[in-house]
Amino acid sequence: VQLQASGGGLVQPGGSLRLSCHGPGFTMDKYAIGWFRQAPGKEREGVSCIGSSDNILYYLDSVKGRFTISRDNAKNTVYLQMNSLKPDDTAVYFCARRSYQCSRDKIAYPYWGQGTQVTVSS
Repeated sequence: VQLQASGGGLVQPGGSLRLSCHGPGFTMDKYAIGWFRQAPGKEREGVSCIGSSDNILYYLDSVKGRFTISRDNAKNTVYLQMNSLKPDDTAVYFCARRSYQCSRDKIAYPYWGQGTQVTVSS
């Protein structure tokens, strides 16, 4: 199982990025896809997740109102639109897959992408 995360980069505070998670070889809308992030020296934390029925199970409190998760089935891709970015959002962002519904627990996800670096700095 392969997951390809992309779209990271360097952005100034207040800027926006859109991360993409593509899953060649399987139909992504049959699975829950979670976005996680890990900053240096910190635990990997769940940012958001979209379930197999397109129900959005959660957003991390600190990103509510700024980040939006969505799915484009025609492109077999899940997106994380990140607006009003803050320096505290700096991290490596990962997408991950699990069967059925979302979980906030990273241990519940057996398949992970390689991560994409997001740096928010002036």
